[in-house]
Amino acid sequence: MFSLLILPWFTLLLSDSKTRKTYMPVTVFTTLLMTIIFQIAYTYKWWVIHKQIVPWGYMIDASFVYGLFLIGTFWIFALTSHRFLLYTIVNLAMDAVMAFGVLPLLGVLGIAEYRNISAWQYFLVIYALSFVIYAYHRWQQSEPASK
Repeated sequence: MFSLLILPWFTLLLSDSKTRKTYMPVTVFTTLLMTIIFQIAYTYKWWVIHKQIVPWGYMIDASFVYGLFLIGTFWIFALTSHRFLLYTIVNLAMDAVMAFGVLPLLGVLGIAEYRNISAWQYFLVIYALSFVIYAYHRWQQSEPASK
């Protein structure tokens, strides 16, 4: 779990400074939204996290939200945001893998499990999020730089 938190960050070294500056705002915004989604999920018991690496990990899977998901969002935007159709297809595929593959596997491994939300419902929430963050990114890019 620590490797899922830390290792993805090293991939940022493969990007240049301009790319990081361009896509980091949407990445941070997405992480904020995922933190809120995890808080809602905790309140409504959408899933239960059995293993964690931080004291508040029973509410938020820090290794996922602040590691793999954060950096994954960065790379999806860096590689696809210039073509909306490609962006939506990549998000559709990644969200499906997460909802129907990874999260059920986490249940088998005893790390986390769905409770009051189905895989389809999770998929719809996370896929809808991709449109919200794309709109945010487009808005962010349309603003003139202040000097």
